[in-house]
Amino acid sequence: MLVIVGAFLFTPTAEGLGESTRILYFHVPCAWVAALAFLVSAMYSIIYLKKQNAIYDMWASSSAEIGMVFTVLATITGSIWAKAIWHSYWNWDPRETSIFILLLIYAAYFALRSAVDDNEQKARLSAVYSIIAFVTVPFLIFVVPRILESLHPDPLINTEGKINMNSKMLVVFLGSLTGFTFLYYWILKLKIGSYQLAGVIQKKLGKD
Repeated sequence: MLVIVGAFLFTPTAEGLGESTRILYFHVPCAWVAALAFLVSAMYSIIYLKKQNAIYDMWASSSAEIGMVFTVLATITGSIWAKAIWHSYWNWDPRETSIFILLLIYAAYFALRSAVDDNEQKARLSAVYSIIAFVTVPFLIFVVPRILESLHPDPLINTEGKINMNSKMLVVFLGSLTGFTFLYYWILKLKIGSYQLAGVIQKKLGKD
């Protein structure tokens, strides 16, 4: 709530971007959470391969699901920004193309999970795929869009990775990144809690 108020009432607009500047406070955090969620998924996948405990597969798949949702949100907010700046929702710009490829990569992850019936085999294959898939994440989100010529507006976060904002914009931007990070953690804990509760109920019904 504070981020929304800050984005629309507290911060000024960036030169050349006008009111579309407001999208920054939601678009970038969505991309950040997507990358974080896929990283956590890969980490739990590594732990699963070492310990072969189904709980780690649960954490890995849950985090990947959240990462997929935030990748879609980043794509949508990016398209809205593109419409405001380029007058077109989709232009196959390097940044749009790279996030589209990322969506396909993780869509294949969930297709793999749904195609395998055996839980142990599903967990093993998913873990290996998650680790390999994450190798592409830093390149597709952070590297490729910055080494290829792009129409993407970069007066705020430029090709050198430096943040050029006044103090008000920076406070809201960092606050948004922090808030979205905690939102990701909260959703992940809720998902794991719901799975564990379902497991407890299933065991109880089995005993009865």
